[in-house]
Amino acid sequence: MTHPRPQLKRAAWRDLNGPWNCAFTDARTPAAVTFDRQITVPYAPESPRSGVNDPAPHPVVWYRRDLTLEAADTPGDGERLLLHFGAVDWDAQVWVNGVFVGAHAGGYTPFTLDITDALNGPDMRVEVRAADDHADMGQPRGKQDWLPEGTGHGIWYPRTSGIWQTVWLERVSAARVLSVRWTPDVATLSLTLTVTVTQEAVGGRLGVNLSMNGETLADESSALTGTTVTRTVSLPDPGIDDARDLLLWSPEHPQLIDAALTVSGADGAAHDRVHSYTALRSVGLDGGHFLLNGRPYPLHLALDQGYWPDGGMTATSEELRADVELARRLGFNGVRKHQKIESPTWLEWCDRVGLLVWEELPSAYAFTPRSVSQLTQTWLEAIERDYSHPCIVAWVPFNESWGVPDLPLRPEQRALVQGLYSLTRSLDTTRPAIGNDGWEHVAGDLLTIHDYAADTDVLRQRYGQRDALGTTLEDYRSAGRRLTLPGYDPAGKPVILSEFGGIAYNADGTAGWGYSEAGDEASFLERYRALMATIHDCRMLAGFCYTQLTDTYQEINGLTTLARTPKADVTALAAATRGRAVDSENPLGYHRRWLARLSKEPAGAGG
Repeated sequence: MTHPRPQLKRAAWRDLNGPWNCAFTDARTPAAVTFDRQITVPYAPESPRSGVNDPAPHPVVWYRRDLTLEAADTPGDGERLLLHFGAVDWDAQVWVNGVFVGAHAGGYTPFTLDITDALNGPDMRVEVRAADDHADMGQPRGKQDWLPEGTGHGIWYPRTSGIWQTVWLERVSAARVLSVRWTPDVATLSLTLTVTVTQEAVGGRLGVNLSMNGETLADESSALTGTTVTRTVSLPDPGIDDARDLLLWSPEHPQLIDAALTVSGADGAAHDRVHSYTALRSVGLDGGHFLLNGRPYPLHLALDQGYWPDGGMTATSEELRADVELARRLGFNGVRKHQKIESPTWLEWCDRVGLLVWEELPSAYAFTPRSVSQLTQTWLEAIERDYSHPCIVAWVPFNESWGVPDLPLRPEQRALVQGLYSLTRSLDTTRPAIGNDGWEHVAGDLLTIHDYAADTDVLRQRYGQRDALGTTLEDYRSAGRRLTLPGYDPAGKPVILSEFGGIAYNADGTAGWGYSEAGDEASFLERYRALMATIHDCRMLAGFCYTQLTDTYQEINGLTTLARTPKADVTALAAATRGRAVDSENPLGYHRRWLARLSKEPAGAGG
């Protein structure tokens, strides 16, 4: 069973996904609810897999689950029982055994409640009230439809209400780790670890063991004199480039470092054991290049919206892994996860398989003081949750001026984009941030452009030579909007064509649209090859992001259908994406040294 929190795992936990009772009512307390149907958690009621499959607006969804605590769940002396929610859209209130235990606002980020004091025996009842106003345009909603029918229109898709990520129980010690944060430094071959612990752990010791491929890299222990401890662990330097490179993480060589953390008492007895992982890798910018581990690394990204035909925004671990491997098989070294904060399980597969990620804040569409607060809180929680994943190489607070539609005219909207960009960089100096992806840049480390021109000659004229940048910035209007606004200096910044392509081909007969059209498989592949050949020849670009990885409901401009059926030969598509031939024995494009290592591992070995 896949652990829902991959970088802070304990042995004692229990999955609460599966059948729950459900009701659509605006009642305020559990006692007032008549539960008249079942739902399969963690699928939203709008999705077929939920068993409800109802796209109509339901402002409040109630959930109830009765269970019996097992021995592994039951807290003993000095222990607590935690109830975790991966994500509930939007306002969640939770009761255990009729006792109100807490609340959380935000549809994309996790929350945890200590329910120990609400227990009164082995039988337990969990009840959740999830409120989500489908018409609230100031709420961060990403691509979720707001129209009453809720089935999707334009570039928006069926909405998601209620519980849509894993619910789980965890028995823990009162003296325990609360959070783990890893910051790698390739230049010094070191890892900085920041651990937050409970007050009960202070006065004990924290042990840290790092290993790679079963070999110990470091094994240290130190006193816990406060609730936050920061420590830098230096790794042994092999001395020559080839050996150093084997320590580094990249899509071609996704080398992870396993970590075991132990909180012990003053008497040496272990109270808490946590398993985590990290990696050595660096991200940088220099001379118009994107750098990975100090070297220029062209970004070959796909736009990935994270919807599935039966689960909506929710997928199984196997489906999440398959999507990561699909992107690699199609020749991409990364994805821009668009308008969604994806499950940590997906990020773990990106870390293990080797796929770069741009993480993006789901947009609101109205600019209000409340939307500013909600966007900021969601973004703070997302960065806190995902900071330590090596796959993430860029943060994207805004897309195409959504939620800030009057950037050229309203200084308060420009201030929000600049503020969230600066807030992002204050929390993470190790990755670039893009203030407003696509156009109307007012802050950001990359110059990103959305351009759906189908004519390859036009694209070559705009991006073929580095000296074309000034003309493109002056003359080109993406969707009628300037690429940069006064005060933003693009000089020296890497230029990324972060949306382009969008060739529509209804391979499975689905009606829909794209930015240009192909009538059959042969013409679809021909158009894709021509487009990619042009982009690879554009010397002004440090990378690209093709729209899109899969069809998404009425948008039929994916390289596969929504069911993940490729629209043309995968090897041919991958060759076009990479700009070179694909090795049939190495379709994911791993480095030969990584392949050699994999060939020596037993089946099912982890990264």
